Amino acid sequence: MNLESVSGVGEKTAAALAELDDPERALRAGDVATLAQAPGISEGRAARIARAAIRDEHDDPGGWAATSRAREVYGDALGLLQERTVTDYAEKRLETIYPSSIPERIETVRERARAAMDRDPDDAVVDALEGVEPLAEPSDVRVRDRCLATSDAERYAEAKAAIPEVTVEVVDDARQLAELGRSYATVVALDESFAGLDIEGDVRVQPDALENPADVVPERPLAFFARNRDRLRAAATVHREADMDAPCDLDTLDSTLARLDEDGGVRGDDELDRLTVAVDDLDAAVSTAESVANDHLREAIEERDVTIEGTDLLSLVERGAGVDSLLSRELGDEYDAAVAKARDHLVDALELTDTEAVARRVIPDDPTYPVERNEEAVSRLREELTAARDQRATKLKRDLASELAGLRADAEALVDDALELDVELAIARFARDFDCVMPAVGGVEGTDDDPGFDIDGGRSPLLDVAFDAVEPVDYGVDGVALLSGVNSGGKTSTLDLVALVTTLAHMGLPVPAESAQISRVRELHYHAKTQGTLDAGAFEATLRDFGALVEGVDGGAGGDGANDPAGGRVMVLVDELESITEPGAAATIIAGILEALADREATGVFVSHLAGDIIDAADAELTVDGIQAEGLVDGELRVNRSPVKGQLARSTPELIVEKLADDADGAFYGDLLGKFE
Repeated sequence: MNLESVSGVGEKTAAALAELDDPERALRAGDVATLAQAPGISEGRAARIARAAIRDEHDDPGGWAATSRAREVYGDALGLLQERTVTDYAEKRLETIYPSSIPERIETVRERARAAMDRDPDDAVVDALEGVEPLAEPSDVRVRDRCLATSDAERYAEAKAAIPEVTVEVVDDARQLAELGRSYATVVALDESFAGLDIEGDVRVQPDALENPADVVPERPLAFFARNRDRLRAAATVHREADMDAPCDLDTLDSTLARLDEDGGVRGDDELDRLTVAVDDLDAAVSTAESVANDHLREAIEERDVTIEGTDLLSLVERGAGVDSLLSRELGDEYDAAVAKARDHLVDALELTDTEAVARRVIPDDPTYPVERNEEAVSRLREELTAARDQRATKLKRDLASELAGLRADAEALVDDALELDVELAIARFARDFDCVMPAVGGVEGTDDDPGFDIDGGRSPLLDVAFDAVEPVDYGVDGVALLSGVNSGGKTSTLDLVALVTTLAHMGLPVPAESAQISRVRELHYHAKTQGTLDAGAFEATLRDFGALVEGVDGGAGGDGANDPAGGRVMVLVDELESITEPGAAATIIAGILEALADREATGVFVSHLAGDIIDAADAELTVDGIQAEGLVDGELRVNRSPVKGQLARSTPELIVEKLADDADGAFYGDLLGKFE
């Protein structure tokens, strides 16, 4: 795939995406988390790129929501879903679901939505999702005690790219390689020509090192898993709570992660712990050993009477001898016991094994008081313990890194599956919260594609009332229709319901209704009510918009668009277009627009208070539906929210006059009521 062929992806974005391991797969899958790992690509930008790639894959021209109000309805629908996500990833991932007229695209999402509706958004699963995030790649891994060496320039560049965590050096001969051996703890030579050389230091010849980065830099996988340990554990919990099939054995993953500390080191190894403690406690243990020896000698001296004859004292003075000679002569056995006791303490305190011989030289054999350490022996012991600790740590790191490197792909799948589950659970919660069903969409799954829609028991979650309090609406239109009704009777909310159900259906998602059938729509044109009349210029611009709309409908006329992947009809929803100008002219204009749309087999609903005038102005028979008022009860208007087919709605003034006529004895109100007939 040419990354720049994706709509909206330029040279710089393509270069950033190219740094991913498999950008083509991420684009095809709509994998927002992976795309967002590209340098400079935010999750929001990644969602837009993924959406564009999906459109390109399905030859989807976009522009389904053709007006600002239609786009608002899509945004509202998307918002209802996003409110039910737990992770930021799922919120952005849902943005790759958009309304489309392409049957294959609609069906792809429908398959996932059906599976999602079977899921149970259990509280324990939702809680576990709180800790799941896309895996992060640590950027601060740098190893300074190792280097790679090669004599080949191309190999040098390859090594720099493959293992950037370590320094790469160019060497010409064994002498330069030996110099590196003195500067670095470990040197990995990449050239086979260096094999067999006897070079001082830890110099290894590994021509295949670039194929096994974890062997050279075990810190890489260790840092990755340390950085993402909590996310992986949360993802594992999600799989357990949701009873999902995991890509790896979760117990093995848990036990492996338990051996890793937060800094990328290995823990849980008794030998490494022993050596680490020995290095850390060495000085304190040596000081305590000195005290043990001195305390023993002090007690021995205090308990013994030492008699020195005059000739012996003179001899000692003449020879310049001191207390050491006296100790050797009079307390030799006690000194030996004190030294042995001190050495045993040092060995026991540090739990020494292989380095016991060096440790015993820390307390010297030569009698002296106070007993003092042999600093050279202490340094030697520290070096050997440190080397043993580091060698043990390196071996453990390599072993653990090898295990973790093999788990990387499964770990990524584990987190990806958990994040995608959040997307599905958002759909499941949406469907459950709003009593949704999967609608039938014309041209999808072999359904017929007659113009119009039929919604039974539809309830809009966009109203400013609790969803349980929303009255269900039954409404269907075959072609185009006028929708009349009393003020505050629910005409606009019915239009919103039609727009929402149509939008969700073309997103491939369930709709808030008992059942719904929607013809395949190429574009949704929803025009909200205009506030106030328009001046001449604005009025002309509005007419031009409707003229272009009517002319554009020809592309979908005369069939179901089955031979056109972007086929389908135009749906036009208009709320009180008469507000743009004088009532008489508005009725004529609306009648003309409806006739043109009907001729072109469009689907449309026009809400208007001028339904009677529009019918009179039309040259063809128009369908008019009415949201009927059932009467006034205690001054409150009672309305049947479901439009009645083929009936012009009675107005609120007519209902009030009717009530007065029923209550009054005179003929005035009865005569006035007759004027409405």
